[in-house]
Amino acid sequence: MGHRTVLVTAHTGKQSALRSARLVASRLTAAGVAVRTLAAELSVPGAEEVPAGPAAAEGTELVIVLGGDGALLRAAELSRPAGVPLIGVNLGHVGFLAEAEPDGLADTVDRVVSGDYVVEERMTIDVTARGNGDVIASTWALNEATVEKAARERMIDVVVEVDGRPLSQWGCDGVVCSTPTGSTAYAFSAGGPVVWPEVEALLMVPISAHALFAPPMVVSPKSELAIELVVSVETSGAVLWCDGRRKVDLPPGARVEVRRGALPVLLARLHAPGTSGSRFTDRLVAKFGLPVTGWRGRTREDAGEHA
Repeated sequence: MGHRTVLVTAHTGKQSALRSARLVASRLTAAGVAVRTLAAELSVPGAEEVPAGPAAAEGTELVIVLGGDGALLRAAELSRPAGVPLIGVNLGHVGFLAEAEPDGLADTVDRVVSGDYVVEERMTIDVTARGNGDVIASTWALNEATVEKAARERMIDVVVEVDGRPLSQWGCDGVVCSTPTGSTAYAFSAGGPVVWPEVEALLMVPISAHALFAPPMVVSPKSELAIELVVSVETSGAVLWCDGRRKVDLPPGARVEVRRGALPVLLARLHAPGTSGSRFTDRLVAKFGLPVTGWRGRTREDAGEHA
């Protein structure tokens, strides 16, 4: 396969993540795969250290992330512009984005070395914030963009729009615009539906809206969503958060537009039996400790009927 390079990143606040990252790097190096690390994060003998910027993942085959979903969202900022897949090794609670668990670390590296993985695309959203008609921010998210109140004691007043038409006005704590990937993150906490990753859709979920009509909504991936801040004396300032990482302070009367992202995030998945949908079902069961003890599955007779 010629010269191969893998970028290894870690949750720097966790010693376990740094230890695991060093183990991954040494195992890759021993297999003849060149290792790149972020200069401020991780020092590994023989690894090329690069600054954490848009070029960090350029020319690599894969980005391996040691940490939780937060570390993976941070690494997506590097991998997305480079068009390079990410694979996460979860450290801590069960992550929805991470693919492997720490006890399978050596096996994960071996499978990466042998190319035993598939790459799936995850839809993103492109987010534009405008104030007085001028663009004040242009950003993106893998999970969600949220427009939220800045002050705890005051609500914000918003008009939401779908495909250029007004839908409703809400006094609320905020509005989440989410991808299917983000449906198990903030949107889920706000009462949104769980959407399997293969489904292409955009979600709009109000947070604590004071209105009779304020359900979570699932719209076409071709739709354009917008949230406009209504200026009134009772309401507070607002902020835009993307993936809980990128923050924009919104002026009164600001407008936030959300549409399907031009660039997906690529996730590497280790070859495993079943579809990614069935693996996602297993992940839901593990994440939420769901009771499945009564499940019998299809019997041989059922299988014979449908043969």
